[in-house]
Amino acid sequence: MASITVFGGPTALIEFGGLRLLTDPTFDAPGDYPVGADRKLTKTAPTATTPAALGRIDAVLLSHDEHPDNLDTAGRAYLTEVSTVLTTPSGAGRLGGSARGLAPWQSVTLPRPDGGTVTVTATPAQHGPEGCEPLTGEVIGFVLTADDLPSVYVSGDNASLAVVKEVADRFGPVDTALLFAGAARTVLFDGALLTLDSAQAAEAAALLGAREVVPAHFDSWGHFTEGREQLTAAFTTAGLADRLRFSS
Repeated sequence: MASITVFGGPTALIEFGGLRLLTDPTFDAPGDYPVGADRKLTKTAPTATTPAALGRIDAVLLSHDEHPDNLDTAGRAYLTEVSTVLTTPSGAGRLGGSARGLAPWQSVTLPRPDGGTVTVTATPAQHGPEGCEPLTGEVIGFVLTADDLPSVYVSGDNASLAVVKEVADRFGPVDTALLFAGAARTVLFDGALLTLDSAQAAEAAALLGAREVVPAHFDSWGHFTEGREQLTAAFTTAGLADRLRFSS
């Protein structure tokens, strides 16, 4: 089984098969961060860890590199200390170094300390309404599998249940789903959802057949419109409250 600790925003430690994997590293202080020439995102709470406190990290699973709430200045510096960074093909081109690009459904195998392996498969992610990619950029999620372990799905910034259904069709049922939720909205697309809202997160859990759902990226930033209370209510209404686990 996987152990997942969420530190705030999209940054979480996944311990799986003896490997320590970190999602979307964000360590900068609260404040305003520019997105393009005329927009900004506001971080409202600090990340509950530091690079020094993390200890060994075997790989970073980076959903995308273009937004400061998924990769900030300190996170970029941290990537230079990690031997393996898995991200989008375009992100790997921008980042260089140890970054390796994975297209949706492409896999890479990571060696485990016990001599086994973990397979990391990139999954599609749609960071907004249909056709959003020219504005929101390329994004991926991940599925972790091993011969002797239950599977883990990391959604990345995804607002599409159709995408979740694709993942479920290929990998379901998954044991644990780390779902980026929070109903993120900005001025883009007239305020349309950029990530799953709480009701959609519950529906995603059902589609995936997930035994456990750990929400992430629903707090610590001003553009998230739903938090812990709404997630709890939605999972309770869906009869899935027993699957929901907040790690902090």
